[in-house]
Amino acid sequence: MDRPRWQNYWDRKSATYDQEIGVLDRKVFGDSRAWACSQAHGEVLEVAVGTGLNLPHYPADAVVTGLDLSDGMLELARGRAADLGRAVTLRQGTAHALPFADASFDAVVCTLGLCAIPDHTAALAEMVRVLRPGGRLILLDHVASTSRLARGVQWLLERITVPMAGEHFLRRPFPLVEGHGLAVERHDRFKLGVVERLVAVKPK
Repeated sequence: MDRPRWQNYWDRKSATYDQEIGVLDRKVFGDSRAWACSQAHGEVLEVAVGTGLNLPHYPADAVVTGLDLSDGMLELARGRAADLGRAVTLRQGTAHALPFADASFDAVVCTLGLCAIPDHTAALAEMVRVLRPGGRLILLDHVASTSRLARGVQWLLERITVPMAGEHFLRRPFPLVEGHGLAVERHDRFKLGVVERLVAVKPK
């Protein structure tokens, strides 16, 4: 992983991220942020917390720790947390090696992050590692479509977005989650299967 490159990219991107993702939230993802955060209780880790767009959606009983690669993103997240009057722990770090002990959290949340994390397989393994037995892994992302035609368009998009922004469109976290032995509790896909959201429970 070229860490300085992607740190620099997301630091620059932080200035326009909310505006750009806001369009997609309204037109593509709908209520998915609120849906994902509503599943998280207790001690919660959000991986790729970004500018903190999820923070307004967590239940009152969620004690949130957020991690992101970009200091620029985290600066905006701190401002959002302050505006909300919500106590949140925010840390800079990589999803490939989460700076937390095994079984540290009751829930791990990642929304629209695995598509841009260079090694999403390693990141998922780390999320499972820091999750307590009986804890929930909560994911939301754009994934490989159920439509063959749409997958062709996604393949073409990746020719540009992967080298330029590290953005993947053909990933499928679902089988990786099952491969870690987690029991999928909730799962749905929409928008030609491009949007996938799931909740999986780590065995006790």
